[in-house]
Amino acid sequence: MQHSAPVVNSWNEWDQLQEIVVGSADNACFEPTEPGSRPSIRNHPDTPFPTGPKSKEAIDLANEELAGLTRLLESQGVTVRRPETHDFSAPVRTPDFEVENQYCAVCPRDVMITLGNEIIEATMSRRARYFEYQPYRKLVYEYWNADPRTQWTTAPKPSMSDGMYREEFWEWPLEQRHERMHSFEFCINQDEVVFDAADMSRLGRDILVQESMTTNRAGIHWLKRHLEPKGFRVHPVHFPLDFFPSHIDCTFVPLRPGLILTNPDRPLREGEEKMFLDNDWRLVEVPQPVLTNEEMPPYCQSSKWLSMNVLSISPTKVICEAQEKPLQDMLADLGFEVFPVPFRNVFEYGGSLHCATWDVRRDGQREDYFGNLDYRPLA
Repeated sequence: MQHSAPVVNSWNEWDQLQEIVVGSADNACFEPTEPGSRPSIRNHPDTPFPTGPKSKEAIDLANEELAGLTRLLESQGVTVRRPETHDFSAPVRTPDFEVENQYCAVCPRDVMITLGNEIIEATMSRRARYFEYQPYRKLVYEYWNADPRTQWTTAPKPSMSDGMYREEFWEWPLEQRHERMHSFEFCINQDEVVFDAADMSRLGRDILVQESMTTNRAGIHWLKRHLEPKGFRVHPVHFPLDFFPSHIDCTFVPLRPGLILTNPDRPLREGEEKMFLDNDWRLVEVPQPVLTNEEMPPYCQSSKWLSMNVLSISPTKVICEAQEKPLQDMLADLGFEVFPVPFRNVFEYGGSLHCATWDVRRDGQREDYFGNLDYRPLA
């Protein structure tokens, strides 16, 4: 009989952290223009976006901050693993598409997720990220070989052909986006299974999945069919005032049982807050970020709300970006021990502390934090 602790075990976003993967900026490239992504230079939208590898300086600055996060985690007794080196300058060619280069391994959270003792590799939604699982594959094999309880699922790869995308999405004016905000139709169509792992948030038995530019309804349906027989409950969530939604961890961030940080610019769709309020969860709005959208790094495609992309070490300890003093103060008032760490140079790569990590093992087991919940599984 197996008595040792499982090698892979993570049921939520806050239990005591034991092992985690921290990303790497090695060989990172600029994300190319493609149907699922139209990158632009902040404050200079008419200037062509750079192509090919990022500069050595930009890579070194990001790697220095990722190394700082690694040192902090290790000082807290956390085992830190890193992805393999990968040639992101290599093009991707399939029968359905080609793209001139890949992206980076800074944000493992986008690609990989741990659900209990299972590792799931997401489909991904952009061509340049089609093979982004490869830097983590050696680690996955290690975890899978080390413990027969470790399950490993690779979600079905979508075609990423032209027909999978709705390219006119990028041309819609703000007025049209406002009119369409309740239809939740973005740059990917609904025909194929598409999801990024970072659109998911784990709360024990309950999994939140944001419908977004990177996760469609077919992707959510696949997750429900895959996870419900395992005893999970999958809840689609929507944020109508976010016209370019991509990844839930800058919008709705659980910190411990009963507490979620929320984005004041992106409220939940009316009615979806009920499961939280009926189960005595507190939804707390974060303060405005220190940086405005205009002040974010010029090549960053994310919003100022990377400020709330925090990483929990435990239910009482949280890591926050060093310059976000208003958020640090609020977290301290909520009873957390806050660990500030510089991370501004990582912003260029589309993520912050939560994005740049993939937690493989935390203490604890699956809990039901929503005992008063009316849930209807798929028939």
